[in-house]
Amino acid sequence: MFGTYFRVGFYGSKFGDLDEQEFVYKEPAITKLAEISHRLEGFYGERFGEDQVEVIKDSNPVDKCKLDPNKAFIQITYVEPYFDTYEMKDRITYFDKNYNLRRFVYCTPFTLDGRAHGDLHEQYKRKTILTTSHAFPYIKTRINIIHKEEIISMPIEVAIEDMQKKTQELAFATHQDPADAKMLQMVLQGSVGTTVNQGPLEVAQVFLSEIPSDPKLYRHHNKLRLCFKDFTKRCEDALRKNKSLIGPDQKEYQRELERNYHRLKEALQPLINRKIPQLYKPVLQVNSHSKRTA
Repeated sequence: MFGTYFRVGFYGSKFGDLDEQEFVYKEPAITKLAEISHRLEGFYGERFGEDQVEVIKDSNPVDKCKLDPNKAFIQITYVEPYFDTYEMKDRITYFDKNYNLRRFVYCTPFTLDGRAHGDLHEQYKRKTILTTSHAFPYIKTRINIIHKEEIISMPIEVAIEDMQKKTQELAFATHQDPADAKMLQMVLQGSVGTTVNQGPLEVAQVFLSEIPSDPKLYRHHNKLRLCFKDFTKRCEDALRKNKSLIGPDQKEYQRELERNYHRLKEALQPLINRKIPQLYKPVLQVNSHSKRTA
């Protein structure tokens, strides 16, 4: 019933008035990025010539100076509806989340040296929030983008978001009704499997093994620490739920998951129990100190 959304940017003098214009396109709910790319490339290829149209494969900001002035370029990016935290209180049902949509978001991973992906400690993320001139659903299937806002997340903020997402997935799979044992086991495997590359344990070792030297990162460090506490609790709930769902043939698999969980919890314990003293100074001391200096 509802749509899938794509940001489409047009670059090149061949497009005339469309040059450097960006739109959000609403497509049928099952449309894939490759489908809309193929369709738009074919449509404009018929108008300008197949060899004159090129689709930009990434979602990085477009530098027109680097583009061939004799060609027409189309950049297509999958986007999702974007809601502020306060909006989510009113947008509860599936319908609420797909009606009166004016803001959309897409994320672009990057590193400071120009690569898209790097090690955990160098992985930044650019979140781009788009605002359209009208709200979907609308009489047209594409609407102009009138405002663009960028939020840059530091590596530790990216880690916090990833851990929050993992925790939400665990909570959803645990409380799903009717229960889905396969989904629950898949999420559990990704959470407590010790061999998972850049998994929870590696995230904790990279960001929580030392207290940051920059006081500005204290709050992020503490937030990630609390994320891990919540994450381990959700893993425990998920394991308990899985135990109630499995048959005799999966008992050994359950024991293996539990062993992995206990190993993970043991390794995380010293990292998530270390508090930053500066964040826990009593407020009273600060006040009495300021009175003495006054």
